[in-house]
Amino acid sequence: MKKVAAWSPKDVYDWLSKEGMPEYTDALRQTDGPGLLRLNEADFHMLPLSLVSSDCGQQLLERLETLRIETHIEDHKNGHANGHAGGLPNGKSKPQRNGMKDYRMEMVHIPIPTKETTRPSFPAEWGKTGIAFVYAVVCFVTTTIVISVVHERVPPKEHTPPLPDKFFDLFNRVEWAFSICEINGMLLVGLWLIQWILLKHRSIIGRRFFFIVGTLYLYRCITMYITTLPVPGMHFKCSPKLLGNWEAQMRRIMKMIAGGGLSITGSHTMCGDYLYSGHTVMLTLTYLFIKEYSPKRFWCYHWFCWSLSAIGIFCILLAHDHYTVDVVVAYFITTRLFWWYHTMANQQSLKETSQSNPFSRVWWYRLFQFFEENVSGMVPRNYQLPLSWRSLQWSRGVKYSKLEIQ
Repeated sequence: MKKVAAWSPKDVYDWLSKEGMPEYTDALRQTDGPGLLRLNEADFHMLPLSLVSSDCGQQLLERLETLRIETHIEDHKNGHANGHAGGLPNGKSKPQRNGMKDYRMEMVHIPIPTKETTRPSFPAEWGKTGIAFVYAVVCFVTTTIVISVVHERVPPKEHTPPLPDKFFDLFNRVEWAFSICEINGMLLVGLWLIQWILLKHRSIIGRRFFFIVGTLYLYRCITMYITTLPVPGMHFKCSPKLLGNWEAQMRRIMKMIAGGGLSITGSHTMCGDYLYSGHTVMLTLTYLFIKEYSPKRFWCYHWFCWSLSAIGIFCILLAHDHYTVDVVVAYFITTRLFWWYHTMANQQSLKETSQSNPFSRVWWYRLFQFFEENVSGMVPRNYQLPLSWRSLQWSRGVKYSKLEIQ
């Protein structure tokens, strides 16, 4: 490899791609080797780097520090080769005395951190991701069971009519609107799944998603159970009450789980799960994760996903399948939990239990510490293929050639 001082902008581009930081290539497309070595922390607080970096440039600065050390050692070696320490200009191997001093050069040893001795800033820890996934599944199943229990307590619509709602007064019901909501939700979940698979640090981001969505559904169990609202509209056709027939209730619960809790699949025929809206939770949360873990320059993609989310939430109300308060509460709790969790995860001081850290008093703080204890700083928005080219080539098999012995 050429000296860094002799790198062209093309060499800088290749180095950034090789080091797994392609998001910086556009911002540094005019930067050569000396300019790369001159980068410091202040540069990442100014345009255009401030629009690209999600971790204030910490990952790139660490790589640059290693690059500077390697460059210094290379220059030192070149100095020895030119006769400063390894030999004398006249070709003699022994140093000559000039009557005053015997000039001798000592080699300076500069240790270079290696991958084996330094702990990665963003370890995968797939075991923790698996625990977060199990937590989300348990919360989802619990929510389904609570819906079945609450369904038995919903008052008949003939005796208890829907509550007054200002949105319903302004907009008449559109029958097909709720199908649009669920289609938009499935599109957002699909887009997020594809994006998550392509993320480099997918294990860390995955357990964050599973933990937050599980906690939101756990909160939903509480709000549904303590206050049972009447149906929002007379158009609802609720399943008959089973009145203690646990076997039939279990079959109904399994059917709802298999259908993903969607009305479009015909699996959700129970009533009572109004406060708060689970559809709003998924529409809002998937958009927040899509925007948080994709580059800022993908603004068209962000606006498209925001449109899907906003139209889906509007269609929930347009279908009169949820009260307006259900949607408002769902949006508020989802956004606050997402912002709180990521604020805590991005600030190292908030990961430590102390009197000055009010976040340490929430009930899920210990679980948060378990998931985030080894994550240092903001997780960068780096992407890579799930399977490297090397592993693909390895899977094709090894070719052997005949060795002739003479």
